This record gives sequence, C-alpha cells and structure tokens, in this order.
Amino acid sequence: MSLILKQAPHFSAPAVMDGKVEQNFSLEQYLDKNYVVLFFYPKDFSGVCPTEFWAFQERLKDFQDRNAVVIGCSTDSDECHKAWLRTPRKDNGIEGVTFPLVADMSKTIAINYGVLGGEYTYDDEGKTVFEGSPICLRGTFIIDKKGVVMYESKNFYTIARDVEAVLRELDAIQNFQINGELCLANWKKA
Repeated sequence: MSLILKQAPHFSAPAVMDGKVEQNFSLEQYLDKNYVVLFFYPKDFSGVCPTEFWAFQERLKDFQDRNAVVIGCSTDSDECHKAWLRTPRKDNGIEGVTFPLVADMSKTIAINYGVLGGEYTYDDEGKTVFEGSPICLRGTFIIDKKGVVMYESKNFYTIARDVEAVLRELDAIQNFQINGELCLANWKKA
C-alpha cells in the first residue's frame, strides 16, 4: 500500500524532544509551515540505527534551511529513547541528537504508514498472533506543508538510508511545488 499523494496518517504519541517527553506529540504541529521528513527505524541501541541519526543530525541545518523538520520514530518506548539520547556516540548512543524521537509502542503509527515488519493475524484457535518481526522497517516519508505524502521509501532493517538522497528528494519536491519545474534523471539542486 502506497501513501503517495494521500494525506499522511495523523498520530498523537509520546516523543522525546530536548530531553523531555511530550506526551501528545503530533505531526499536525508542523504542517502549514514546514515540510516533514518522518523516518522509521527498527530499534534504539542497534548497530545500524545510530549511523542514520548521526547522519541526519550532521545535515539537520540543511533540512532546516529547506523549511523541513526531521522526526524519527520506532516502536521503542520514550524511556528507551531518553536513555539512548543520553548515551555517548562512542558507546553506540545518539547523544547530541536534537530532533524529536516518537515512541510508537502501540505500533499503530508503523501499521498506518505500512512499515511494521510483519502483521497481526489469527491462529487456528482464533487467537491474535504476530507473523514477522514487530519492529519498524526502515521507512522514509516526505510530507508537504498540506500534509500530503510526496515521497516514501521502505527497506530492510540492515540497510541504512542515504541522507543525501533524502535531501535530493526534498529538493526535487520543493523545486516542483515552488518553481513548477520538473526534475529529470540525476537532477540536483543548483
């Protein structure tokens, strides 16, 4: 199921921002004035995930210069996010990351965005079971100021995304929406 050209699924969930938990964090607080880069990742304290956080943080000003906010989301708890944010980089932590981390413990955000690594089903006795891995795949969504999903990418747990490529997609979307110009193969912002 693709979300391209559809309204981004709304959510309200705990998120860690500036070392504090905001219980009712929502996507809507950014729309109308910002583009949103919402990325899903499997787990805090994993081997690949911190590399993406460091890469996003290093390019955060580039996103901000494009009127875009970056938001991370996983099925880990807000307490786990806080602990990871307090852990130094040398210990596989993300200390110094300043963008919000959403805690989707109910897994509803991941389900609504189609990035949960499996699905709920029923066994022969009619009991609910989960088939797969109940954590997020790596998913990236660029949402425009009207709340419409303009870009989505999903991939396996072990393959980190290229933040430069995310910036290129954001540039291409804005080039079309702001300037009305098409973006041909290998297009890059001037």
